[in-house]
Amino acid sequence: MNQQIEVQAGFMRARDKVKSLEQMAALAEAARNAGRRVVLAHGVFDLVHLGHIRHLEQAAAEGDILLVTLTADRHVNKGPGRPIFGEQLRAEMLAAVGFVTCVAINPTATAVEVLRQVKPDVYIKGSDYENPDEDITGKINDERTAVESHGGRIVFTRDITFSSSSLINRYLDVYDQPLRDFLHEMREQGGLGAIGELVNAVAGFRLLFVGETIIDEYQYVTVVGKSPKENMIATRFQGSEAFAGGVIAAANHAADFCREVEVVTVFGGQDADRAEEMVRAILKPNVRLTALRRPDTPTIRKSRFVDPIYVRKLFEVQFMNDSPLPKSLTDELDKVIAEKAPHADATVVTDFGHGMIGRSTIDTLVKHARFLAVNAQSNSANMGFNLITRYPRADYVCIDAPEARLAVGERYADIADIASEVLPGRIDCPRIVITHGKDGCYAHQQGASLRCIPAFTKTVTDTMGAGDAFFAVTAPLAAAGGRMEHVGFVGNAAGAIKVGIIGHRQSVEKVPLMKFVTALLK
Repeated sequence: MNQQIEVQAGFMRARDKVKSLEQMAALAEAARNAGRRVVLAHGVFDLVHLGHIRHLEQAAAEGDILLVTLTADRHVNKGPGRPIFGEQLRAEMLAAVGFVTCVAINPTATAVEVLRQVKPDVYIKGSDYENPDEDITGKINDERTAVESHGGRIVFTRDITFSSSSLINRYLDVYDQPLRDFLHEMREQGGLGAIGELVNAVAGFRLLFVGETIIDEYQYVTVVGKSPKENMIATRFQGSEAFAGGVIAAANHAADFCREVEVVTVFGGQDADRAEEMVRAILKPNVRLTALRRPDTPTIRKSRFVDPIYVRKLFEVQFMNDSPLPKSLTDELDKVIAEKAPHADATVVTDFGHGMIGRSTIDTLVKHARFLAVNAQSNSANMGFNLITRYPRADYVCIDAPEARLAVGERYADIADIASEVLPGRIDCPRIVITHGKDGCYAHQQGASLRCIPAFTKTVTDTMGAGDAFFAVTAPLAAAGGRMEHVGFVGNAAGAIKVGIIGHRQSVEKVPLMKFVTALLK
């Protein structure tokens, strides 16, 4: 009886071993002062398996106390529905391992800040990180520098390995059957390696983006109720946010995948200096800007009034002059395009139908672009007047299902038939993608079978700019000659990432996207 009481008195619940990062850092400092060797392991640990146990067991043997940090939910780039287990549950699972002293959730995107605070004597990583060239995150060198800066060292474990993503993909029903079947087919055909090679193939590309700059404003308001004396809804202002959208947002999405991006656009003359200052402040370092100015008009601005809790848009006010450009400005625009397009690996046109791109500019693009990728958007300001069929020829077209229906005048036809038969008969283009929201996308390539790629996520925060992200990231891949199922796969991944971003707060980037793709196809 006394022995049983003693065991119970020494029992520590797993959740009690979960601490804040600050508490972990203090524990590590106390241990070092007492002459004890501190070991740190870090990862996502979405599904704890034997490979993790062996990894942590070897880690514990390297010192006197083993500390483990895990990636917070918001920084996990593993694809739809990931992490399977939330950060608190993952922390408790790790804390239940007997030789783990303490667990903390890392609030930052990488382990670098953890290493700076905890200052472990030994930092443990799996053998798959031993070759820095194979680390798609590119962070292992930063982590090595951080641990060695305080006299620590990095150790790679070598034992049986599993992949949480592989186990989840194969044994947990986290995806609908059509997506599971499609992912299985892609794995069997070596899709992960092919997509990796395709993405790497465009790293040296030069892109020319042509299209309207749009200032997207979010006016955050809460609904108070219906006015008793007017037929309108009253709202209370909560705050605002402004983004550089349109062609600027699209160019930023592509910038992390290609060597050089140049944007040709038009600002309104009334506010050109302010608009240009805003745009240049958010452009990626490898994006150059050529901005023409249209006198006596504002830069296109769309002010959306948004419920901040659910990011639901209530209504929109547009500030623009969407009549055709003056002939002198059109001539200047056409001259710039004619000079720059022949030197770009791909010319990417984001045509929002707000007056910038007229007939002569389309003719210039068709004539001078080495590879012409086009998205002609239908929206509330141009419905029915900005169809993709304005372009007689393109090398890659990416539009959504309503835009495709409008272009061919088919309201009820099967989208698969429109993508593979009807639309190719209206525009000379060998590669066509029609995005279809929750149903994914249809990818057509001349001489090949139509492919339907299922959507990768059902969790949507904000749809604004998702189609632009899909188009911007896939245009260079199509120009590189990628198979359309691979192009569409990457596009769906880019779209899935973008719908989790409010407005244009962030761009789609190469490392998170490839981690997403890797997690799906492991």
